[in-house]
Amino acid sequence: MMARWIAEWHPDDAAFWRTTGRKVARRNLVFSILAEHLGFTVWTLWSIVAARMGAYEFTTDQLFWLVALPNLIGSVLRVPYTFGPARFGGRNFTVVSALLLVVPAVLLGVAVSSPDTPYWMFLLIAATAGVGGGNFASSMANITYFYPRSKQGVALGLNAAGGNIGVSSVQLVMPLVIGAFGLAAAGWFWLPFVVVAAVCAWFFMDNLTSAKASPREQLAVAGKAQTWVMSFLYVGTFGSFIGYSTAFPLLSTSLFPDAPWAAVAFAGPLIGSLIRPVGGWLADRLGGAPVTLWNFAAMGGGVLLVWAASGSGSFWLFFLAFQTLFLTAGIGNGSTYRMIPAIFQAKAVAEKGDDEAALLHGKRQASAAIGIISAVGALGGFLINRAFGMSFAATGSPAGAFLAFGLFYASCAALTWWCYLRTVGVSRVASLAHARV
Repeated sequence: MMARWIAEWHPDDAAFWRTTGRKVARRNLVFSILAEHLGFTVWTLWSIVAARMGAYEFTTDQLFWLVALPNLIGSVLRVPYTFGPARFGGRNFTVVSALLLVVPAVLLGVAVSSPDTPYWMFLLIAATAGVGGGNFASSMANITYFYPRSKQGVALGLNAAGGNIGVSSVQLVMPLVIGAFGLAAAGWFWLPFVVVAAVCAWFFMDNLTSAKASPREQLAVAGKAQTWVMSFLYVGTFGSFIGYSTAFPLLSTSLFPDAPWAAVAFAGPLIGSLIRPVGGWLADRLGGAPVTLWNFAAMGGGVLLVWAASGSGSFWLFFLAFQTLFLTAGIGNGSTYRMIPAIFQAKAVAEKGDDEAALLHGKRQASAAIGIISAVGALGGFLINRAFGMSFAATGSPAGAFLAFGLFYASCAALTWWCYLRTVGVSRVASLAHARV
């Protein structure tokens, strides 16, 4: 590949950031968002496609499998995708990961063109859409290196929000495209945009020499307790966002067969995406842990509202109640993601001091942790869809799934308090007592 490596990069140096760093970081952020956005669109295509497959006469549980499988594969791929920027360069890996999106898009377009395509083939093709889910981890790990500590909450929030909006794009555009051109167009439509994203990454993004790290060095964070605590919390925030986003169309079709869900399905993912930077901003100002704690309490209340609305017979009441889950999931995404670099950089400073080498070590650890945490968190998208599928198969109702979600949010709130907010006397109990997590 054409050489485009930056050897000198010091974003925490105020003079460097003002004269050089800010402009370069902003340019890389813009085109990272573009590629990540398209990753999310391809990853979540099946949320709309499955709801439009009535001609195949699959059961509700089978359809939820088609929606859930990309989430499962995407979550697994996030681990190796995290290592991509550090091994090959952020710009180089963005190009390759964008071009890989061609595979699931083309296969989907071919498969739905035939009424004889078997169910197992649809499962296989849905699994390939998981490559779009991996893009999030590589994009976030890469952008972490470009920004100083004081601006990572907003920068990561914007990067993630731009990707998350891809879910809303799918659910806004795809019903119109499918209605006009047929189900096969759901795959073909995104191909030119994917090519544009890859070309833009090639010409306008950069690789950072300081970001290079071996997989062994990055995997060391897997042995740290904070990685797994944050992974659990991220299942509750991002896992909820992607799970509810992909489940809502099929869930609406199952509960309210005649409701105009296609006209409004995009609204929830859009709200959750746009509010995510606000969660990061609140965490920058108030601390990620208190924002996250109260947000999980709100998510538990949101589940109760949606459960009550699901049996009300009113689609619009159900729709409005569901927006509380998207709103709170988005805020929680921003606040938990802000906590990750704060935790690992605070630990690096405590262990190695406050010089540039210590800060770089913290960024490398945070970048690697982001991959593991985002991978585990994305499993929530799989678990939510499977919970709905199993609940319908067992009782014909989503009530059992909603009960499980409520109990899980209560456990997330308790864990947040125990690890990051619990006090004895005047001191934090957590190992990060000195940090404003």
